[in-house]
Amino acid sequence: MKITRNASAHWAGTGKDGKGTLTTASTVLNQTQYSFNTRFADGVGTNPEELVAAAHAGCFAMQLAFNIQQAGFAADSLDVKCDITLEDGGITSSKLTLNAAVPGLDKAKFDELVDHAEHNCPISKLFNTTISVDATLA
Repeated sequence: MKITRNASAHWAGTGKDGKGTLTTASTVLNQTQYSFNTRFADGVGTNPEELVAAAHAGCFAMQLAFNIQQAGFAADSLDVKCDITLEDGGITSSKLTLNAAVPGLDKAKFDELVDHAEHNCPISKLFNTTISVDATLA
């Protein structure tokens, strides 16, 4: 299966003083503001790294849910936080923190399924950086 998704960016002005908007085809983002301050300070709006973090957390959670289902279990919950580190002009790491509740799943199988999701969700495959997962099974 081949799926193509898209988003667009509009920018006006200089890098530091300009501002932009981001829009996705689904309109979940609809002329959402981003700027130097939203990226490098605490301005109102989003930034590319935050969006990458959301994409990685969501992709990993969904891949893990499929892995758990294939193993014959169902997750009550998978809560994933992703910290993207931007350093020296590049993304240097993506750290996923997972809290999972999966009735009946033992720790060894859980760890195996987490490892598979870490390396095989499409966003993980996209990155050329260090990816780590700190996983807890309740």
